[in-house]
Amino acid sequence: MSAESSSATKGGDFVSNLGKVYGIYTGGFLAFVVLLAILEQMGVPNRIIGYLFVFFTLAVYALIGIMSRTMQVSEYYVAGRRVPAIYNGMATGADWMSAASFIGMAGSLYLLGYDGLAFVLGWTGGYVLVAILVAPFLRKFGAYTVPDFMSARFGGNLARFLAIIVLLCCSFTYVVAQIYGTGIIASRFLGMSFEMAVYVGLAGILVCSMLGGMRAVTWTQVAQYIVLIVAYLTPVVILSAQKFGLPIPQLTYGMALQEIGNLEQSMRASGLAPATMKEHVAPFTSYSPLNFFALILCLMVGTASLPHVLMRYFTTPSVREARNSVAWSLLFIFLLYFTAPAYAAFSKLEVYQNVIGQPLANLPAWIFTYGKLELVKVCGANAVDVQAIITACGNIANQGGLLRLQDLAINTDTIVISTPEIAGLPYVIAGLVAAGGLAAALSTADGLLLAIANALSHDIYYKMIDPNAPTQRRLVVARVLLLIVAVLAAFTASTRPADILAMVSWAFSLAAAGNFPALVLGVWWKRANAYGAVAGMIAGFGITLFYLVVSRYYPELGATSFGMTSLLNPITGAPIVDVAKALADPATANAVLASKVGWFNINNISSAIFGMPVGFAVMVIVSLMTPAPSREMQEMVEEIRRPRGGVMMKEKAA
Repeated sequence: MSAESSSATKGGDFVSNLGKVYGIYTGGFLAFVVLLAILEQMGVPNRIIGYLFVFFTLAVYALIGIMSRTMQVSEYYVAGRRVPAIYNGMATGADWMSAASFIGMAGSLYLLGYDGLAFVLGWTGGYVLVAILVAPFLRKFGAYTVPDFMSARFGGNLARFLAIIVLLCCSFTYVVAQIYGTGIIASRFLGMSFEMAVYVGLAGILVCSMLGGMRAVTWTQVAQYIVLIVAYLTPVVILSAQKFGLPIPQLTYGMALQEIGNLEQSMRASGLAPATMKEHVAPFTSYSPLNFFALILCLMVGTASLPHVLMRYFTTPSVREARNSVAWSLLFIFLLYFTAPAYAAFSKLEVYQNVIGQPLANLPAWIFTYGKLELVKVCGANAVDVQAIITACGNIANQGGLLRLQDLAINTDTIVISTPEIAGLPYVIAGLVAAGGLAAALSTADGLLLAIANALSHDIYYKMIDPNAPTQRRLVVARVLLLIVAVLAAFTASTRPADILAMVSWAFSLAAAGNFPALVLGVWWKRANAYGAVAGMIAGFGITLFYLVVSRYYPELGATSFGMTSLLNPITGAPIVDVAKALADPATANAVLASKVGWFNINNISSAIFGMPVGFAVMVIVSLMTPAPSREMQEMVEEIRRPRGGVMMKEKAA
């Protein structure tokens, strides 16, 4: 028996025993959590428990990664196309529920209230587009990567190269956000600086993906999903049971919202909150209706365009399994997303009840724990100790005042991590949540880094530079490139470039404008040709990238040179008629630039709202003005859409 067939037999044995393997793993993980809870009751220091949670879970993921190492091309790139639908759904759920979902989304709902639901609606709704428009057809095509599909569908390497550019921009932005998330968690629970914690998180990412590629990432992500969903549900289930006697937070958080509304009224009446404070359930207080629905659209379309998400559906045994795995993905993602609004509500309720209105000298310890990490501010100063708070609050402290709502600022990326401590739950619950957040960040970072490395090694090195490269050299190149990209992403994350949710949202807009028109028209319109695809990708992606960069970093350029004259003065709320004059006035310039709003007052996280329609329009117009694709290509497009039949692209033997 050959080495390859032997490996396939072993792989088949493993796949047939997946239920037993992950059942034992889940039982072992729960027993580990119980053991740590017992150790906490016996007086073991919290820091030791935090170390055990982080390093034990990292060790398990590393073990899976090492055991899944491979030197076969199909195993490295697409896990041998043997992943059953339900487990691919779990792996996709872990791949998808990044630091933005696990750490950032509940925090954004905490801050934005109703308006934060745009993220929930956009990200879940996007999987409908994945199932209907894209995933099954890419699986039938049989590519290793999204650029592979672009090259074969639109002929030649120019479309492939542009798809690689889009992939690199959106995936690198996304992976920086994940490494940033690992830095927040590791700095809190390992007691090290954020900059050092970023590289500790990076090490955990690399051991999962570097040796085994997609095969290692897949089985690691299934294990990570189990950890992250248990970790996310546990604290909010406990709080729901404690407060309302029912351990189903999805059903009880309406009562929590009612209590929040009552507290908002009493805080306003007592002067503990400004009269103009926005209510948690009031719609369109942070986003205008236009921005709210624009964000939903961009996130939905971006979901159906992200290369690292689409790659997951290349690993299933068949087209039918790919379609089924989308449904499983949506179920596993729904479990967390349906809980996120409840998480935000219970966390805000705890803050309103137990923090707001407390004397400055008697604030809970968690404020100082996160204040030392520069994640909690009181009266504009990092809450490092009581004296720093009293000094910063000035007159309030001198009057023996109480902490007001407007004096407390919590970094939204810490809400989920800090909620167990805010609620006074045992420290083992805080450690469990940290392990879950780490699993979420690591799983997505693994998938993203693999997507980047695969594009560079398979689509550039093998397809464009050295088509005769042997298997071993291709995989070595992939691993070296993965390491280089990972280190660059970690360095970028160490500079704290922006909040997690903003960085992730940029990636969605870039993917939506750059990939979605070419993917959808490539599958559903036979007349689409290479000229149209190339022009559409350049136009859509270019406009989106321009708007994102200018509105975020150079708003004065857009305001004075590109007609961004619909800015609102953040001080008065009145429209700014003469933007150039407002920028020249020191009294308003900083406030105007801080608003970072541009054409039609669309936020930059929804920048694809401009680029995506342009991409579709340009692709259609240019395709109609240039020669139609060959008859063979049009027949291939028809065949892709048929639910039955074999894979279009046949794989070479390794």
